[in-house]
Amino acid sequence: MNTQTHLISPTRQMEPIAVENLLINFTTEFHRIWDNTGSKSKPGSFWRPTPAPDLLPGYFPLGDLVISGRDNINEKRVMAVVREGDLQNAEAGKGPALSRPNDYQWVWSDTGSRANGDCSIWRPIPPEGYVALGLVCSNDSSKPSFNAVRCVRADLVVASSASTLIWSDKGSGADRDFSTWTVSPPSAPAGEIYFAPGTFIGANGYSKPAAPITAYALRMPIPLHVQTPPAAPVLTGHDASAALTPSRITQVVRLPWFAVSDPLMPSLVQLKTSPFYRLERTDHYLLVGEGRNSSDMHRPFRWRASRAQSFEMVRTFTRNTGLDIGNQWPSAMSAPQSAITCSARLGDSFCNTGSAPYEWVNSSEAEVIALVGKNRFAAVYLMQSDYRLLREDGSQVEGHLSFTDMDSLHLADYPAELEPAKDTKKELEKQTAVVPEQEPEKLPAAEPQADPQPMTGSAIVTDTAP
Repeated sequence: MNTQTHLISPTRQMEPIAVENLLINFTTEFHRIWDNTGSKSKPGSFWRPTPAPDLLPGYFPLGDLVISGRDNINEKRVMAVVREGDLQNAEAGKGPALSRPNDYQWVWSDTGSRANGDCSIWRPIPPEGYVALGLVCSNDSSKPSFNAVRCVRADLVVASSASTLIWSDKGSGADRDFSTWTVSPPSAPAGEIYFAPGTFIGANGYSKPAAPITAYALRMPIPLHVQTPPAAPVLTGHDASAALTPSRITQVVRLPWFAVSDPLMPSLVQLKTSPFYRLERTDHYLLVGEGRNSSDMHRPFRWRASRAQSFEMVRTFTRNTGLDIGNQWPSAMSAPQSAITCSARLGDSFCNTGSAPYEWVNSSEAEVIALVGKNRFAAVYLMQSDYRLLREDGSQVEGHLSFTDMDSLHLADYPAELEPAKDTKKELEKQTAVVPEQEPEKLPAAEPQADPQPMTGSAIVTDTAP
């Protein structure tokens, strides 16, 4: 796919991100409230998001935007805006997602700065159960309108911290020192995204604000769609390959544009042409080995199982997409285009990291041993997962991932035996187990793992260290 195709694609309004009864969208339209022309401080300006009524009816800012500089930022910056959604989507008793502030608290004014225009900065005072995510600017000494901003229900946000200096009045001569800072979300847990909407923190002084400070980011779950996995192979003869079943898309996550880095598109083009990305996981079984035991006693068979994953594959995928499989990743956006910063992590089940995260960089072969019953034919299979990231038009972002799950060993044998007696079956289940590989040195400790997939047949399969 070529870049020009994206650049000339028709622009449409993004489908909102719905978190219970909160609707989140994004605007690139702003109104200049104040800049420091005439002041001796470094250039700076304050802007209010003004979502177009025809495109984003009913949406409100969460606070104003401050930049270092005085250039027009329309269609060059992006901020999140919010709207009240259907109250039925909220859990019982939680109430509206948004509220007007009860009042404003004065934070700073440019009095004494000799700037050509007047400016005052205000902190919204939210009602009980709500929080304010940003400060609001006024071009005089009066309080801003109560419709200039909305406060958000407290369970829909996460406490955050100050990160990077944006602008300060240092050198202006104003009566009070003042500095502005970006908001940095904390590390998100598996299956969630925390993201700052583009608002700022204000501090009286020039030092970075220390915790505790009133700063918040929005939170959202990563939508996950799970489908039926491929059927396990069943032998009907002595051809192990014939038992392989078709691959299936088993899990899909939907990621917003600001969490993804696309080598063909800058962030604002992503918002307009691919506001959501689809990360697919496709599963299929691989044949590890097969063997026929024609003797009258149990006989061991040994095979080498290779892994599809590697450190280089993960590194390349992360570089191309901004996503770090199985780990925390920060916002893929590059300053100064976007004030939207995020922290995200995919679910452990989706990433195959429930048992051992370090397995994603373990490319060593493993030995598989099967003790095959007398006069029986057996085959051992493993599950491989393939990942790809797709834009909204279906084109694939460069790079892919593959993972061989050594905890998914599946044994099939032929001919099929009758169901064993109850006591015998219990004893057989005790014998049929996977021996985990030895953990490499200097790697993260393995997380608790789910029980291995049950195996059929009478052979014993073990997976030993390479």
